Amino acid sequence: MYLYIKTLGLLAHSLHDSNLSSYKKLYSSICHKMSSLYLNMATNANMNGIGLSIAAVFTVYLVSRLLYRWRNPKCNGVLPPGSMGLPFIGETLQLIMPSASLDLPPFIKHRVKRYGSVFRTNVAGRPVIVTADREFNYYILKQDGKLVDTWSLDTFAEVFDQASQSSRKYTRNLTLNHFGVEALKEKLIPRMEDMVSKTLADWSSRDSVEVKSASITMSIDFAARQLFSGDLENAPLKLSDMFNDLVEGLMSFPLNIPGTAHHKCLKIHKEVRKTMGDVLRKRQMSSDKTPRDDLLDHLIQDMNKEAFLNEDFIVQLMFGLLFVTSDSISTTMALAFKLLAEHPSVLEELKSEHEAILKNREHLESPLTWEEYKAMTFTRQVINEVLRLGNIAPGLFRRALKDIPVNGYTIPAGWVIMIATSALHLNNDEFNNALEFNPGRWKDIQASVVAKSFMPFGVGMKQCAGAEYSRVLLATFLHVLVTKYNWAMVKGGKIVRAPIIRFPEGFHFKISEKTK
Repeated sequence: MYLYIKTLGLLAHSLHDSNLSSYKKLYSSICHKMSSLYLNMATNANMNGIGLSIAAVFTVYLVSRLLYRWRNPKCNGVLPPGSMGLPFIGETLQLIMPSASLDLPPFIKHRVKRYGSVFRTNVAGRPVIVTADREFNYYILKQDGKLVDTWSLDTFAEVFDQASQSSRKYTRNLTLNHFGVEALKEKLIPRMEDMVSKTLADWSSRDSVEVKSASITMSIDFAARQLFSGDLENAPLKLSDMFNDLVEGLMSFPLNIPGTAHHKCLKIHKEVRKTMGDVLRKRQMSSDKTPRDDLLDHLIQDMNKEAFLNEDFIVQLMFGLLFVTSDSISTTMALAFKLLAEHPSVLEELKSEHEAILKNREHLESPLTWEEYKAMTFTRQVINEVLRLGNIAPGLFRRALKDIPVNGYTIPAGWVIMIATSALHLNNDEFNNALEFNPGRWKDIQASVVAKSFMPFGVGMKQCAGAEYSRVLLATFLHVLVTKYNWAMVKGGKIVRAPIIRFPEGFHFKISEKTK
């Protein structure tokens, strides 16, 4: 602007001697207008600067208030100590940070040491109270439907559709009918033994087997036969393959954009549900009405009796049952392979128990019975010890229905409560040398310790309806394995918690049939 005015001045000066007064007037007019414009711009710039300063101060104030509110949520009392982490993501990244050990996840271990057995945190933007307090945990689990209700992490909620759980009583009774003690006694144990025998025979024909993924295939295929008679011959993808991929996304950050584990998890869930829906519609349209005595037949018969039994409910229920009968069982099996191979004295005692069962039979080739299962005292101790060390799930989740007092603090209504079962299972005060694999410890453990400090399947009426089914399947597998086969690790063996236990390199074993 200065150069522009100066140029006009030089031009007017050169024309001055020509007595061109009109140009002088023009120059004076332009200079006046340009000066006024410059002053206006300067004034506006000052005003804009003041406005920007005010906006900046207001923004800083607003952000400070939001940070304060984030770090100090409202509470009708005193919140348990802890940290809410970063806005929107909380301490999610610290929670899912992997650790290469069976020990308590560092996220919980460090905070219990710093804050005590009850502390607050935030996971994916949701306020959470984590409790490792034995007495409070037991109390809370007895208050289902009164002080608390069942809750799931956001990814689990989307995948397992909590909104459709209005008929939990029906679902529990149905599950017990097809997978409970009476079903195990009457029909499931011989089927399990036959399935395990065929599976291990197949595994022994291979150079090596990655037992985690192979166990998922086995447990999914068996459960599918009980649910819908394994009616999937035309399915485009194997159910077991889809479930293998699904599990990896369940503890991911709930960010549903392409490329994320959460997005992949939801996509697989959609594919599995479509497969389940195809199975249901095929059964409904089939001209063959011969009863199959499976869970799907039971559901279809009840559709005219229960209003909530629509296609979506049935598909979601079958999906959920397949999941709970696969991942926890397969993980426990894989860990049992590793721990038994590393502890030969435990393996020898286990073999002795099962060889004694065979010797006591009138006919050696008779199928396994419920009475024989109940005689597997040491086997059940081994299973308990693997479950205790494995801590397959990160914890049990509840949502506070009202303000709950605990140890002088208050848990606000609406907050999530994570019962850190791993902190109970790995507590040296209850389990001496808690990280040691020692099934013999269960011979002397008091019932009160089991009731309050060992809950791999939950507690009371909310205990998993498939708990006994899982134990019997694991015991049956071990029975066939230790009486007929030997095994040795070929590669892998690394364990990672993030916070769900995973085996990133797999557990690859060579399975060999014993020489007779």
